Amino acid sequence: MEDKKKVIVYVDGFNFYYGLKSKKWKMCYWLDLVGFFNNFLKPYQELVEVNYFSARPTDAGKHDRQDKLFQANKCNPKFNLILGKYLKKEIKCRYCGGIIHSFEEKETDVRIATKILSDAYKKRCDIAIIVSADSDLIPPVELIREFNPLQKVYVYFPPNRYSSNLSNLSDGTRKLDGAFNIFKKHILPQKVQLPNGYIIERPDEWK
Repeated sequence: MEDKKKVIVYVDGFNFYYGLKSKKWKMCYWLDLVGFFNNFLKPYQELVEVNYFSARPTDAGKHDRQDKLFQANKCNPKFNLILGKYLKKEIKCRYCGGIIHSFEEKETDVRIATKILSDAYKKRCDIAIIVSADSDLIPPVELIREFNPLQKVYVYFPPNRYSSNLSNLSDGTRKLDGAFNIFKKHILPQKVQLPNGYIIERPDEWK
């Protein structure tokens, strides 16, 4: 019997979250990420891991909700969290000259690119699924085509997100706009017990 094709998923957490937010699918924030992406695989494919790239919000409430989501997903050994960071930046108003303090997420696209290329070089998978519409991810896909041409690269576009350039470079695409029922099917339980026995609950804001 032929071995199953190994699949690794790379989720651009910001692209994914804001795609869900644009559709007002709040209940889908509380998502079993491994279960969700495993749903799309064929019988001859095997999910190796889901890599989720994000950064910690500076807002305490957002940080706490995000942490609960990550802790719940970490119960599955196939979930791998890779964090970047927020950097404080100053924006000058061109009308009044006033300074606005804001935060900008950094390093995510670089970390995704590095991980994709590392896995491709080590031949850890036969199929890479990129969950993003960020065209900054085109260079690593182009490199994979050069040194590991047998590897397939698919792109799943988060809701209300799309990149024609990324689409044209891929072996196939899927738009998650129409996957609401699949999202609902893979919402985590209301209460999740962690390996240490501690129980976390879905945030009220995500109901």
